[in-house]
Amino acid sequence: MPIKKNNVTKENEKKKAEINLTLSEFEMPPMRDILILGKRAPIGPEAAKRMADAIAPERFALITVNDKIIEAILLRKTLLQLIPQEHLIPTIIEEARKIMREEMVIKIEMDINISVTKIIEL
Repeated sequence: MPIKKNNVTKENEKKKAEINLTLSEFEMPPMRDILILGKRAPIGPEAAKRMADAIAPERFALITVNDKIIEAILLRKTLLQLIPQEHLIPTIIEEARKIMREEMVIKIEMDINISVTKIIEL
């Protein structure tokens, strides 16, 4: 007899996962915009910053965060010129925590589009 859970039998239950892969050449540093470093990641914040600076000097900022899972965020400085840090960092943390574990290093590509609408007197 099939096991029932919330009036759904196990034999009728289906799990699906959609997987999208983007393949690209390995980059040095292995990031474009943002690198999220977990508390127990195989690379520490200072080593990640040195790696980025070795390839692209002074292009990345290291921001340590007070979080249970995330230790630091390494991001392109130009992102902070477009969006203030107090708005950008909480958004990054909120989204990264949905999939992040302490042992992980997550690479994020970010596109920022700024829209301006003005009404002028004629």
